[in-house]
Amino acid sequence: MNYNNKKFIDDDEPYFDFDSFKKMVINDYKLARISRETSILGRKEVLNGRAKFGIFGDGKEIPQLAMAKVFKNGDYRSGYYRDQTFMMAIGVLTVKSFFSQLYAHSDLEAEPVSSGRMMTSHFGTRFLNKNGNWKNLIQQKNSSADISSTAAQMPRLLGLAQASKIYKKLKNLKETHKMFSHNGNEVAFGTIGNASISEGLFWETLNAASVLQIPIILSIWDDEYGISVPNKYQFSKQNISDLLYGFHRNKKEKGIEIIRVHGYNYIDLTKTYLKADKIARKEHVPVIIHVTNLTQPQGHSTSSSHERYKSKERLEWEMNNDGIKKFRDWILNFKFEINQKDYCKIANVSFLDQIDIEAKEYVKNEKEKAWKAFQKPIYKIKNEVLSILDQIQNNHEEEKWIKKYVKKYIKELHNTTKNYPTKKSVFCIARKVLYFLSKGKSDTKDCLIEWVRKKYHEEQENYSSHLYSISENSSARITEVFPVYNDDYNKVDGRIVLRENFDKLLELHPDLLIFGEDVGKIGDVNQGLEGLQKKYGKIRVFDTGIRESTILGQGIGLAMRGLRPIVEIQYIDYILYALQIMSDDLACLQYRTKGGQKAPVIIRTRGHRLEGIWHSGSPMGGIINYLRGILVLVPRNMVKAAGFYNTLLYGDDPALVVECLNGYRIKEKLPKNLGLFRTPIGIVERTRTGEDITMITYGSTWRIVSEAAEELSKINIDSEIIDIQSLLPFDLQKDIVKSLQKTNRLLIIDEDVPGGASAYILQKILEEQNGYYYLDSPPVTITAKEHRPPYGSDGDYFSKPSVENIVEKVLTIMNDS
Repeated sequence: MNYNNKKFIDDDEPYFDFDSFKKMVINDYKLARISRETSILGRKEVLNGRAKFGIFGDGKEIPQLAMAKVFKNGDYRSGYYRDQTFMMAIGVLTVKSFFSQLYAHSDLEAEPVSSGRMMTSHFGTRFLNKNGNWKNLIQQKNSSADISSTAAQMPRLLGLAQASKIYKKLKNLKETHKMFSHNGNEVAFGTIGNASISEGLFWETLNAASVLQIPIILSIWDDEYGISVPNKYQFSKQNISDLLYGFHRNKKEKGIEIIRVHGYNYIDLTKTYLKADKIARKEHVPVIIHVTNLTQPQGHSTSSSHERYKSKERLEWEMNNDGIKKFRDWILNFKFEINQKDYCKIANVSFLDQIDIEAKEYVKNEKEKAWKAFQKPIYKIKNEVLSILDQIQNNHEEEKWIKKYVKKYIKELHNTTKNYPTKKSVFCIARKVLYFLSKGKSDTKDCLIEWVRKKYHEEQENYSSHLYSISENSSARITEVFPVYNDDYNKVDGRIVLRENFDKLLELHPDLLIFGEDVGKIGDVNQGLEGLQKKYGKIRVFDTGIRESTILGQGIGLAMRGLRPIVEIQYIDYILYALQIMSDDLACLQYRTKGGQKAPVIIRTRGHRLEGIWHSGSPMGGIINYLRGILVLVPRNMVKAAGFYNTLLYGDDPALVVECLNGYRIKEKLPKNLGLFRTPIGIVERTRTGEDITMITYGSTWRIVSEAAEELSKINIDSEIIDIQSLLPFDLQKDIVKSLQKTNRLLIIDEDVPGGASAYILQKILEEQNGYYYLDSPPVTITAKEHRPPYGSDGDYFSKPSVENIVEKVLTIMNDS
């Protein structure tokens, strides 16, 4: 290949001199070799027992080098576990930190992505400082935290890209949000494997991106397999680009720019990403780059060998068409003409061979540094325990059986930590020794007890912290502000309370966005946002398609970029469409990054009692178990709901607010301090004081329980009602047990299925609050039936708790105690 001018890459790019071009190519080759050696040694570390599992980015090195050339400060990545070369190329991943993650090192300095919580090749950067507050994200290269679920990185990609469009249009945020955007000039880069495009999340995201016209560059790494299953079983067309053709933009219709390029052609790849960057960054048009002819030299992961499912011909083809081999051949054959007789070359064989040798040695050394750093704290606690066990031996010279057992465990501790030490092996032995010392008393035993208690607590912090926000803006720290009413107040429909409060919130919070199905033009199906799009514009209050997963994904991405979205999922039954993203991505975001990232998105929905089989669900048991890490709030009326929204917008936790579907036309007092009063999170409310029995409930069922209490009062039974208000977190002040100390009887009324949220509530009261100490009779639950509630009033009456059910159950409890 001959180049007789200095425009090596692109006519529109600044001129290169040959030395600069050569330096770039050599540096890229070095990094490709380092990344490949990291994959090779990473696999060996798993197979020799040092690590649990390995999945690597070998075979994808060359296109990732090209992608990194156009990734700028302020840009965002939403990718998956093949992107190690890219992360190295943009300077946010080192070989040492890669191996630290492989070993699950729980030191944030060693493994800054997740402190060992995410498995290997799950990447991310830190958006937050150690106090949980935002860093200046426009001054760094950013990657949202990966998840393993295939295609689940796609929904948040929408929001990351849409934020640029919003920042470009909302000029009033230019100064207040300058840490998040520079005039909307940022691009969101996505990556996905060929087989994962079979997932619905991929198509839902693609469709939404085409509609929204936002700056996305999405790379599809196509190695023609999904683990063992080839492309012909993944999608209908032989070529992915053909499958996507219907999304291709043209002169008449908006759409997506689609480019196909070979994964081993260094120059074509670089040109392709330069072209894509111009389109996405300047035109705000999404671009898909289908990168073909990629390989997977070591197979999918350490769980299998690709020799089991690939033919000899395919394996031979992969060896001959390996991206680094092709890159090396291109370097050796490249000639730059000086004149008609003379030319320059980039490198010769011996020079590249030396790079290969140095890359192997470098990766080996960095791996060993990571391993030694991983072992150090384990050997420290091992030696601490051995010292205590030696003291125990010396103090029990006369008790031969104790000495015998301790000696046995000392030997076992030496053996189990000889080659591949773990904290678990140290703690197991320390605690086993305490089994045998349980009856006697001694200073050395107390020393071991204290060591286990203290160190276990410290390690628990390593592995269990940051499920919720720890910042000064944590929602749990926000105090209650009561609603204030005029003396001559008039009662209004509950929807009016919401509408007037949302109006005030949009005024108070210029970065607030509200969107979802039917949210914009008609102001949601219950008119809680009536007229607000007209008042605040389509950028801040807008409609979406029917696509719950990507509505939520938009919210996650927008919140990651410093905006405050309220996303509406029209009914709680439709939460199921978005549940995977809520659970796998949003709920564990702060946890899996150990406080490195947050997305304070508010999910608004409605549910509970209504007379319709698919519009009256209350699947709270499933929700609270899938969504630990998200606040789950269940207000009994719209003033309470509005207060929650007010609280959440001053906080930084993600939350789900479930409004009562049958409460929008019920009359309520309209507060005058709209947008400012706050419903406290994690605090129950006693709505009726009584002496005979404590009735616990939430949401729409509160009204049924209140009616039942009135009926019970007619027969001289004095009921106390407690509205939970917040399922996650639950009764932080332990007020429920205080009620039981007075009434000694407990009835839980819940319209979820038997064993759903009621089981969770019972566990909290009986186990965590020790409520069983104060009961004179067994606790009782009243729930809905196991099936969905049938349509109509009679279906509702015979399948969900009724006033009569409650009264009869209370009478039984009172008569039996």
